[in-house]
Amino acid sequence: MIGSLAVIWAIGRKDLLLEIRNKDVVVAVTGFALLVLVIFTFAIDLNQGNAKLVGSGVLWAGIAFAGVTGLNRAFALEVEGNTLEALMLAPISRDLIYLGKALGNFLFIGVAQIIVIPVFAVLFNLVVFRWEMLAISLLTTLGFSAVGTLFAAVSVRIRAREVMLPLLFLPVVAPLLMAAVESTSHLVNGRSWSDMSQWLQLAIAFDLAFLVVSAFIFQYILED
Repeated sequence: MIGSLAVIWAIGRKDLLLEIRNKDVVVAVTGFALLVLVIFTFAIDLNQGNAKLVGSGVLWAGIAFAGVTGLNRAFALEVEGNTLEALMLAPISRDLIYLGKALGNFLFIGVAQIIVIPVFAVLFNLVVFRWEMLAISLLTTLGFSAVGTLFAAVSVRIRAREVMLPLLFLPVVAPLLMAAVESTSHLVNGRSWSDMSQWLQLAIAFDLAFLVVSAFIFQYILED
């Protein structure tokens, strides 16, 4: 168990460090998400009522669309560096490779959210710094990573992968996005855990299902 966790952490940490050192994708992802927030801030006549009504949708739409840019890099770096075959030949199970890549995506999207969510709170003048928001963010990011890593592996050798990944990814994560938007809407309107419990349960069920299914399917995708 400890050895498996070490492998997962090594892969995830390596991917995150490469992106942070490169900086281009980190800036692009956070910049795109922030741009979405700023555009909607000027496009909508914001007041407290409008902010609470549309704010959660704007936040998660920006994070979802920006996150696709980062997810594309999960295996693109391996292809560009001609290291994908070496990773496949490593004496570790394929599900550990999947979990390591998913961890890297999780950390990457999490870093972007640390920047985006405070800016969202300021622009929309909403209180989001509560434990409920941490739970929503973690569950949503986990689901994004689970689905995005699988589809990044599917599309990595496709020439138009920048187009194919969003087409595959966004429809599948629609239930998770819905849960995130509804939960955040309850949060900014000052409601309790019990009011958002059904949406959090949906997010948990989605995450567990896709983690298990994706880890199983992943080994066959790499072989193809």
